Parts: sequence; structure tokens; C-alpha cells
Amino acid sequence: MAAAQRTSLPRPPKTFTDREERRISIHEYDGELGPLQEMYAHFGDDSRTQGLPPRSEDRTVEWLSELLEEGLNVVARHEGDVVGHAVLIPYDSTSELAIFVRPAYQSAGIGTHLIGCLLGHGQANGLTHVWLTVARTNRIAMNLYRSAGFEITERDRGEYEMEREL
Repeated sequence: MAAAQRTSLPRPPKTFTDREERRISIHEYDGELGPLQEMYAHFGDDSRTQGLPPRSEDRTVEWLSELLEEGLNVVARHEGDVVGHAVLIPYDSTSELAIFVRPAYQSAGIGTHLIGCLLGHGQANGLTHVWLTVARTNRIAMNLYRSAGFEITERDRGEYEMEREL
């Protein structure tokens, strides 16, 4: 394991200014479904990847309820609104990572801070290994994950599996 991966990772809460000069705060989230549901309502078909977030409101509520119940969640907020959500979903001795940034807030550096705080939150909660899947065509996400220390461990037709130790 590389020395950089053995160090403590940043943990929420964190406040920063994104590339669009917006003040963003990141916090652990164990709150109500409503603010997350509102954020995901801004995702159109061109903003979905690997079938997520779900298209229907009922399925979104079911999916978010599971994430809130089972996962470690962090959110990014701007002026009180949730603009980003990241979650670690525990599976045995590992966790799956999922991250979403509201389309109007993408490519502003929010994902980088959100993922860093999520990994630190996972580390603080005893997690030691994280994995994710990403569509092969999603170069922006792949670059984000690589910059966060993830490495490709498996290649499939339409997606890559990436992993890292905490």
C-alpha cells in the first residue's frame, strides 16, 4: 500500500469555494429524504449513468431510503440546497462508492472534495477498502477516481471496476 493511502484522509465538515466562486459545505448526512430527493429531481436522462439515479420518483425514494439506511452518506450544500451526494455502501469487508453532483454544479471541483471527505468518513468508521464501477465512456469520472487514488482492477465491456485501500 502506498504511503499516501495510509495517512488520514480529510473528514467532514469542510467548507471551500468551488471553481464557480460558490461557497460549498460538506457534511455527514443522516437527515431526511426530502433534500436528497430534491437534488436528484434535477437529473435528466443525459445526466444518468449506469441507470442511476433512477428515473421514477417512487424508485428514487426506494433507492435513497436504502442508501440512507445502509450507507455512510455525505452531502455538499450551496446556500442550503443539496448539490452533491456521495455514499459508501458496506459489503462484508469492503464498501461500494457512489457519487452524484447536481448537473449545474458539475466540473467545478465539488466531486473532488466530496469524494475526499467521503473516504475520510469511511476511514473514520473503520472501512479499509473501497470499490466502484464506472462506465468506460465516462472519462471525467474516471479521472476523478484516479486522482482520488483508485486503480482499475477489472475491465468489462461497458465498465471498469476500480478499487483503493483507505
